[in-house]
Amino acid sequence: MLHSTRFALFMLVLVCAIWGVGFVVTEHALGKLSTQSLNALRFALAALSLLPLWYWSGNRRAFAEHGKMLLGASAGLGFVLFLAFYTQTEGLRHTSVSNAGFITGMLVPLVPLLNWLLFRQRIGKHVLIAVALSSLGLWLLTGGASALNKGDLLVLAGAVGYATHIVLTGHYARKLPVLALAMLQMVAVSVYSLLASAIFDADRSQTVFVLSVEHWANLLTPDIIGAFIWMAVLSTAFGFWVQTHCQQMLEAHKVALVFALEPIFAHIAGAIWLDERLTLAGWLGAGAIIGAMLLAELGDRKANAKLHPGDLAVAPDPGD
Repeated sequence: MLHSTRFALFMLVLVCAIWGVGFVVTEHALGKLSTQSLNALRFALAALSLLPLWYWSGNRRAFAEHGKMLLGASAGLGFVLFLAFYTQTEGLRHTSVSNAGFITGMLVPLVPLLNWLLFRQRIGKHVLIAVALSSLGLWLLTGGASALNKGDLLVLAGAVGYATHIVLTGHYARKLPVLALAMLQMVAVSVYSLLASAIFDADRSQTVFVLSVEHWANLLTPDIIGAFIWMAVLSTAFGFWVQTHCQQMLEAHKVALVFALEPIFAHIAGAIWLDERLTLAGWLGAGAIIGAMLLAELGDRKANAKLHPGDLAVAPDPGD
């Protein structure tokens, strides 16, 4: 059996690759549905895909044992995730996959900063330098403050949302059953997105509320079905379960270290499938953001991860 740290490293790298390619997949699916309706379907399918794993994990008593706290944490974390996914997904309508990937990477230096703001965990000067470096990278990547478009700003808001979610997940994942917490978050995001679509989507032709056979026949094509499998089962359910699982073994900001790979995978995917290319300034900006991500995580040599056996997250309850 692989050592827990190796297992966690492999799983997080795999998830980063899935998320990176997911930028391209999501952009493709946005041609058929509104952002809110897309996320409503995505997270509903994600919750359903977690049901078998939850059933066989021995966590079936989680709702009875942790009821109110589990529902409260899931509703709160789900709302943060809803906002993060909405802003990032909507941002992809207005900016490139490469820009979205690298801007999302700014969440890494934001994680220890938010940990300090929310939970007063110590941060060093390297974190502040990393935030400044990533800001410089954003400026170079997008061509300066005056050139920031709507998509870049939305994706940046999404990065703040993801950083907040990582910090809060690290706080709750040590206290609550992992699978139940992940699954209920998926349900919460789906419900929030469905309500938002019903209230705010003026163009009903790209929502899930259209009941015509022609609309759904046009939507449920092989490429869109494949996109939803990628987004719901791999990127969302599998990805966020792995994130929550690994945060039982590693502190939140340590998990974020591996996320430095996600924007690289996103750019590779954008270059292969969308023929996207960065300018020299863009490469310098991307490099600055990656450097800031690494500095934020490697700058504190005194921080030690708290490790636990990785297989405990899915081991059947012996008392069941």
